[in-house]
Amino acid sequence: MIQQLLAPAEAARLLGVSVRSLERMRVAGDGPPFVRIGKRRVAYTAGCMEAWLASRTFDHRAAEMARRAKGGL
Repeated sequence: MIQQLLAPAEAARLLGVSVRSLERMRVAGDGPPFVRIGKRRVAYTAGCMEAWLASRTFDHRAAEMARRAKGGL
């Protein structure tokens, strides 16, 4: 099943960050998974963005710190 692709500007708006911040996250490997469309064009799927957000969701601060201690995030 093919999902609708979101341009970086759309993805950044949905995440509440700037396009530049999203680019930095992509380069550092900290951002949501992306699709390489062409040599200089990338896009994001809503499903990948939702999964990425879910992986960064915590019930409390201690859970976040425990994951960091294990090498996550």
